[in-house]
Amino acid sequence: MPSSEPAAGTAFLPAFFARRGVHYGWVVAGVTFLAMLVTAGAVGTPGVLIGPLQKEFGWTTSEISSAFAIRLVLFGLMGPFAAAFMNRFGLRPVATVALSLIGAGIFGSFYMTTIWQLMLLWGVVVGFGTGLTAMVLGATVATRWFSRRRGLVIGLLTASTATGQLVFLPLLASLAENAGWRGALAFMLVMLLIAAIAVLFLLRDRPADVGLAPYGATEVQPGPAAAPATLMAMLASPLIALRDASRTSLFWVLFGTFFVCGASTNGLVQTHFVSLCGDYGMAAVAAAGMLAVIGVFDFIGTVGSGWLSDRFDSRTLLFWYYGLRGLSLIYLPFTDFSFYELSIFAVFYGLDWVATVPPTIKLTADRFGERANLVFGWIFAGHQLGAAFAAFGAGFIRSAYETYLPAFFLAGLLCLAASLAIIALRDPPARLAPAAS
Repeated sequence: MPSSEPAAGTAFLPAFFARRGVHYGWVVAGVTFLAMLVTAGAVGTPGVLIGPLQKEFGWTTSEISSAFAIRLVLFGLMGPFAAAFMNRFGLRPVATVALSLIGAGIFGSFYMTTIWQLMLLWGVVVGFGTGLTAMVLGATVATRWFSRRRGLVIGLLTASTATGQLVFLPLLASLAENAGWRGALAFMLVMLLIAAIAVLFLLRDRPADVGLAPYGATEVQPGPAAAPATLMAMLASPLIALRDASRTSLFWVLFGTFFVCGASTNGLVQTHFVSLCGDYGMAAVAAAGMLAVIGVFDFIGTVGSGWLSDRFDSRTLLFWYYGLRGLSLIYLPFTDFSFYELSIFAVFYGLDWVATVPPTIKLTADRFGERANLVFGWIFAGHQLGAAFAAFGAGFIRSAYETYLPAFFLAGLLCLAASLAIIALRDPPARLAPAAS
């Protein structure tokens, strides 16, 4: 059954914030921001682990990248099923289980000694945990709790995901250098605990659960008529949504372009940028600091993208986002990896890191209606398959050719191809009819 709050105390926190002029939707968005930020920090942690794991265990870049690629695949494939779990059990239980799984995987890695244990803990356990939230959590919160400023909220929550993957890296790199990689992971465990406490005490499923209308609306909106009656029906609902969505060209264009999005961000830059800079003599802490700069400008760019997606054609925005990202990735191999030239890359690439997400979610919601979170879960799966492809592929290229540069050229060309594919979406999509019950 969907989660429900106990009668006592359901109105206390919303009333407390209402007396201070704050709609409780902003509290839910803030807690979601924190949970997604910390989860994203765990997703980004492998960026500073490759070097230390190579030194301690003698594993190759290709072997380590394979484990992290498994995590990215599961991170994506769990998306549509995470949406189904949230629809049935509620946001708080799913988010709590997700944070617990990530913590268990990180804690277990303190004691690993073989590559298969890395694959199990960071590939499977952390992959399942991060996949239970992913970007689907933010899309669900924005859709349920906000009638106005939805694009802005999507931009903020999306920014938390990408920014969390980057802003933690300088601190994690410093901890890994001074206290060992286990010290860096201990810090992530503390952050996961703080996020779990906030989720347990503050996160609520729907505005109606606490007697509120969504932000910007005037009437309390009831929840769905009924959750899937059985576990099998719940697990089938994402597959039914995929069956119906796959009959539309919009789905395949968004799935394909999001594959490129993941390949050119999480899989390539997030995972391998620190090692790439190391090949050119830059210390890991300095390279992680450059990723943090990317994270800062990503926050600006993604929040701005949410604002723009409320005002301009999402197809036009995506054309420019993918095109400019592709040009920035092609530019990088031509630099001498000086601080000045890397700073130029960080600004332009950072503004575009995941600016693609708000217009992609908007196109999905406009076309698929009440099943948008399920369909977006599948589109996000494409994003993570692309990330896994690049995480493994770039590691393979580095091991085979002793350079990452061909991987960056390829990612840049894929972005330009994605930009051209968006042009195919010429007509505003009509909404897909809901599935018959």
